[in-house]
Amino acid sequence: MKIAIGADHAGFELKEHVKALLSKLEHEVLDLGTRSTEPVDYPDFAEAVGLAVRDGKAGRGILVCGSGVGASVAANKIPGVRAGLCHDHYSAHQGVEHDDMNVLVMGGRVIGESVALELVRAFLESKYTGEDRHQQRLTKVKEIEGRYAAAK
Repeated sequence: MKIAIGADHAGFELKEHVKALLSKLEHEVLDLGTRSTEPVDYPDFAEAVGLAVRDGKAGRGILVCGSGVGASVAANKIPGVRAGLCHDHYSAHQGVEHDDMNVLVMGGRVIGESVALELVRAFLESKYTGEDRHQQRLTKVKEIEGRYAAAK
């Protein structure tokens, strides 16, 4: 699977570790930056990853910023993106299985490398179940998104 990945300066080092894991797992990596620890703005990278997922240039996305909160907020502004901030194994797989999460967001200053790599594996190994109760909820989420996208 092609995975779009992006980070700000606070997430750069963890992003590089995640990229190495993705390559080891034989995923194609679309690295959308940043390329160093020089200060940058997380919305730029959240938008780039979100658009890559929305436009089908990547099957899923991974974002890392300092806390993960900002990147999650920014990515979720893009219609069709369902970004989830995860710092535990359960959320990383359940977000995909129940909510069809397509972008994993992590805080580079919150979790360490080993936990992050575990979360990436859980995220990528999970599939949306499509169970009626989950589909009903996802449909409602998409309806909310549509109402407000149309209101602009």
